[in-house]
Amino acid sequence: MIDHVDRFQAAVKVLAGHGHIKQRLIKAYEENLDDVQEDELPIAIKQDFADLKLSMHRVAPLNGEGSICASVRKMSVVEASDCAELVVSLYGEMARHGDIGQEHLPLHEDAGDRVPPFLVKTL
Repeated sequence: MIDHVDRFQAAVKVLAGHGHIKQRLIKAYEENLDDVQEDELPIAIKQDFADLKLSMHRVAPLNGEGSICASVRKMSVVEASDCAELVVSLYGEMARHGDIGQEHLPLHEDAGDRVPPFLVKTL
């Protein structure tokens, strides 16, 4: 289960990055979620993940592109945003249902002894 949590976390990080929503969605799904099987997920999110998977594979590919690229290409920006929102929601559901422990929730990066740039006094 933890492997799936890590995959959803990685997908959310990609979705929160820079670039067009369609490109981020393709990258997040292809690199992290495409080979996840809904049977391996908690009952609470199985159907939503199955729906997401169907949306991401609904269009037959053309000219050597994959079905994910073809499906996202045919989506409106709103549809792509809805799929991205569903990925974030699924990650949240896994956290709410206790499928990830507190030690696996990335609340912040460990900055160590580094001082944030806005706190450094300039001369």
